[in-house]
Amino acid sequence: MLNFPASSFRKTLLVRLVVTYLIFILPVILLGMYLYNWSYRNASQDLSKATLSQLSDYLGDLNREIDWMEIQQFDLLEDSDLNKLALTWDMMDSVERRTSTNYLVHRLTTLKSSSAYIKDVDVHIRSINKTVSASNAVHDFDEDSFNYFRSIAYKKENRLINYNNALHLGVSRQSGIKGEEPLFIVQIELDTQKLKDSLRQVKMYPESRSFLLSESSGFSIGSDGESDKMLQSYMEAVKGKNGNTSMFTVEGQRYHIDEVHSDNLALSVATYLPEEAVKRPLKKFKTWAWLFVFTSLSAIIIYSFSTYRFVHKPLLLLVQSFRRMEGGALDIQIEHERKDEFGYLYNRFNHMLRKLQALIDQDFKQKLMMQRSELKQLQSQINPHFLYNSFFILNSLAKTGDLERIEQFTIMLGEYFRFITRNGEDNVKLAEEIKHSRMYTEIQKLRFSRRIRVQFDELPKDMEAIRVPRLIIQPLIENAYEHCLEKMTEEGQLRVTFESTPAEASIIVEDNGGVSDIEIEALNERLAHSNESHEMTGMINIHRRILLIYGEGSGLLLSRSELNGLKVTVRIKLGEVEGHV
Repeated sequence: MLNFPASSFRKTLLVRLVVTYLIFILPVILLGMYLYNWSYRNASQDLSKATLSQLSDYLGDLNREIDWMEIQQFDLLEDSDLNKLALTWDMMDSVERRTSTNYLVHRLTTLKSSSAYIKDVDVHIRSINKTVSASNAVHDFDEDSFNYFRSIAYKKENRLINYNNALHLGVSRQSGIKGEEPLFIVQIELDTQKLKDSLRQVKMYPESRSFLLSESSGFSIGSDGESDKMLQSYMEAVKGKNGNTSMFTVEGQRYHIDEVHSDNLALSVATYLPEEAVKRPLKKFKTWAWLFVFTSLSAIIIYSFSTYRFVHKPLLLLVQSFRRMEGGALDIQIEHERKDEFGYLYNRFNHMLRKLQALIDQDFKQKLMMQRSELKQLQSQINPHFLYNSFFILNSLAKTGDLERIEQFTIMLGEYFRFITRNGEDNVKLAEEIKHSRMYTEIQKLRFSRRIRVQFDELPKDMEAIRVPRLIIQPLIENAYEHCLEKMTEEGQLRVTFESTPAEASIIVEDNGGVSDIEIEALNERLAHSNESHEMTGMINIHRRILLIYGEGSGLLLSRSELNGLKVTVRIKLGEVEGHV
């Protein structure tokens, strides 16, 4: 390992990365703890909302059932046959008595069947000394029940009456004479087991239990045996407390409880749930939170070591190599087997050293001057054959006296020579280069208008402003005329087209000269090794200039044309600023 001075080590990239990691990871740990508590509070609140809504619905349904029972009870109280039975029993014969009691039994049975919450319906008739019920028909008068419900009827405290640890509804038919006992009392007993069954349906979790309570009458039932054991503890825990939701502890176990009260029924329904059941969905979160803390501490150690080994140490090696290079050492090479980012940097560093050494050896400035002299040489070359043919065309036009075409031809010829001989800037807009090439083609069309057909497409607008070296298109067209089209006995074809993408622009020159595949392959081979070629042709000159300016991927590409001749594609790779060299 490398040693660092104590005063500078804290300023290194290693220390900064580790501190940055700690600054990032500690808030994440604290956020995890906050999210755990927040999730628990929200889970409790959501549970309470859902439970309270369920309890309210339960009491609403129960209240509707009680309302229905009371309507039926008062309807029975006003039943004419029942009142007749209570008042005229002594005047009835045995047949009338049997008929009346059978009717009353049937009526009570129907009332019992009208609600699942009714266990039995009794009518206590003092005048006949009988009690008629839906379950037991006619039997001996129930003196205790009659007296109890008679006393409760005078108090009129609650709708539901707690009698023999069961809920009842009771109403009496008064005789109309003050101080006399009621003619009869209608008593409806609610089915406690049905209430227990309904309470078992009121739960959000399997562990939850329910209670039904009446503090004024002292009535209470639980959904099962376990909840019955919790009733006393619950009553003591919530006694005197306000609110629908609370927590209470029994034998060290905390419970979450929700309660809803109905003033109409003077009843309260409540559910309780162990706190562990509420936290159970978050239990894995808590485990993972502690695992995350432990993993984070381990990750800090591993991260520190990895950062030192894979970042800090390789970076120091690169810095030291740069310092040696600044001292003039160009023969150093960094060895690095891993194919990572530092491997790429080391490879480029090694390549830079090799390239720098090569540039120093080859004298880069001299190479640029040679390239410029090659361009000047190409500019100064005027094809004698083309010049001779131009004068021949001019002579022929003079003999015919076609002054208009002579004027047109001389203007085109002058523009042609002006473009190739001017000594201004080396790079021009592609629109100017294409204009010069089109003018050259027009000159040739005067000579070969009958033998050579030319298709010269319009230059796309997005390619006009691209700056290119001068004389890269016209020499290719000239080459097609000189080596292919002039020698053809049948009709020749020349086609110049354009293609462009955001990354590349292409100018395509094609003919139907019938070049062989071997010749195309040989030409491509010469272009690929243009730097080693001692023979400087126009095509190699163009390829080298484009390659030098635009880099790898640019230059000339030779292939077979669809016209069955040579297809020369001038490829220009566009840089970040499209349309500029």
